[in-house]
Amino acid sequence: MNARSPSETSTTPSPASPASPRERIEQRVRELGPWFHNLDLQGVRTAPDHFLHDYPAVKWRSFADALPADLQGASVLDIGCNAGFYSLEMKRRGAGRVLGIDSDEHFLRQARFVAEVNGMAGEIELRKLSVYEVGSLRERFDVVLFLGVFYHLRYPLLALDLIHEHVAGDLLVFQTMQRGSSDVEPLEENYDFWEKEIFDAPGYPRMHFVERRYSGDETNWWIPNRACSEAMLRSAGFDIQSHPEEEVYICRRREPGRREEGLPWSRR
Repeated sequence: MNARSPSETSTTPSPASPASPRERIEQRVRELGPWFHNLDLQGVRTAPDHFLHDYPAVKWRSFADALPADLQGASVLDIGCNAGFYSLEMKRRGAGRVLGIDSDEHFLRQARFVAEVNGMAGEIELRKLSVYEVGSLRERFDVVLFLGVFYHLRYPLLALDLIHEHVAGDLLVFQTMQRGSSDVEPLEENYDFWEKEIFDAPGYPRMHFVERRYSGDETNWWIPNRACSEAMLRSAGFDIQSHPEEEVYICRRREPGRREEGLPWSRR
């Protein structure tokens, strides 16, 4: 039998086999980076070198028990949802409607992918919207999550006022970075014009303004101390029910008092 020529004996390379599910997730995670939420997507970490390590899961574990384990049928608004970690956790607790909003389309693309990988595509609604635009939603939610957004805002008290006025129906879950003293100074209802020493008390409500950057982030604008966080929540019409973690407050909406009723966006 005659030997075949090289061209006769060679075989055409077979097409590359489809990537594995893990490889497809890894590729998409790279395409959607950088990530701030360090999520576990079927064994693939979205931000394995995160300076806060297992964030936000480590934060969530510190206050998860302060929220109802059964949110069956509840409506939830996740303001500044980022990659959607908390939106997913609300859905896992049985929430009916979950709406995540963020002003950055980059994070919304991540959130859509995360929902898809977790089998919740279509179950979580995502919209590009800032906290200053919540009035356009024209509805109130049983639970409003306002986590990790406050200190990124140039107008943080306005944001709280708008949440109270337009979207908070009952529970507000609030979290902010805090710096300065953790003391809370007991304050009187009023002080004389010549009283100055009270403002130097470590536990007086104080907001620190970041003119340039903090932690390398130019979007860190205002960082409150504990007393300031609590005072601003009360001023905006939220009663603090519990303080399960250093930076987290579980609040209930109340009707505005006389002072809040005078705000321009509260007039009917």
